[in-house]
Amino acid sequence: MQIIGILGFVVALLLSVMIHEFGHYLTAKRYGMKVSEFFLGFGTRIWSTKRGETEFGLKAIPAGGYCKIEGMTPGDAMPEGEESRAFYTAKSSHKLIVLGAGSFLHFVIGYILLFVLFAGVGTNQLLPTINQVVKGSAAQSAGILAGDEVLAINGKQVENWYKDVQVIRNSSGAPLTLLIERGGEQLTITASAKLETIDGTERFVLGIINDVGLKRSDLVTSVKNSAIVTKDFLVQSVKSLINLPSKIPALWGQAVGGETRDPNGLVGVVGVARVSGEAVGSDALSITERLSTFILIIASLNIFVGLFNLLPILPLDGGHIAVAIADELRAFIARLRGRARPAAIDVTLLTPITMVVFVILAALTVLLLVADIVNPVILNL
Repeated sequence: MQIIGILGFVVALLLSVMIHEFGHYLTAKRYGMKVSEFFLGFGTRIWSTKRGETEFGLKAIPAGGYCKIEGMTPGDAMPEGEESRAFYTAKSSHKLIVLGAGSFLHFVIGYILLFVLFAGVGTNQLLPTINQVVKGSAAQSAGILAGDEVLAINGKQVENWYKDVQVIRNSSGAPLTLLIERGGEQLTITASAKLETIDGTERFVLGIINDVGLKRSDLVTSVKNSAIVTKDFLVQSVKSLINLPSKIPALWGQAVGGETRDPNGLVGVVGVARVSGEAVGSDALSITERLSTFILIIASLNIFVGLFNLLPILPLDGGHIAVAIADELRAFIARLRGRARPAAIDVTLLTPITMVVFVILAALTVLLLVADIVNPVILNL
């Protein structure tokens, strides 16, 4: 089962990359730019086919993909008569949409996966079925038994125990009417909650412990919860990126010095693939729980990658977006001064900076690869 989880992660990652590049492709074509190649993978060409002016295909190394838009810089040669289709000649707004489309689709993938999780697979929630009755509690005195399912409290149907239990906590000890299902029969039980101190907080409780299990949410709740979790993942991704430099020394010690790997530290693609395999192959989880864990991993990964790709550094899309914004600011200043629009910034002039960033990212990638292989993160699921 573990190998299935790893293979599933690889397939999901490649599909995410393809969708990312497809975002660039669709928006570039929408604004009349010339797209000559769309490939999944790098290195030696394995297969390709021509559709219109674009060559689609697969390459030997499944480590990403690319969409080649012609005329990315003023120095790029364009076919005669198609100079106006060069990327660098497009409006700044069109450039921004094309460059941001890939990351935007990563966020969309993350949101859709979370929606599928909430609406289709289900998430662990408190259920209205009673797992245990506390000895000497109000529930025991009222005759409530383990295995009973609470259908309604004071005439209100129980739909979400996490929320509906507040009726008990806010009862101030007044009698509560519970509609219970036991052995296929329904019966009404009256009980009064007692004031107890739990984790240092006083609250009215009946003394019941509920089952926890997977439960699907309704459409509206799924839409809402997916947005909330997407936002949470974005916030956590921002914090991770801010803290990334400070975690590199610890990663070095974990990769080279054999220090204990921090589960909350930096993890590379190989590490995430291993964790995915461990989650899918865990005997401690049900099949549905394995699936939900896998979906959460892929959703969070897409959101992180989408945000990372927007960092304003070349060669990332965010770096090209920063250049496009700088172009527009220069044009705005020129208009204020009554001057002609300046020529577009030639990103090839920034090649030294791009190479420095590339070397840093490559070094970090290698360090993560070593750490993930020699000292992997173990979740013990």
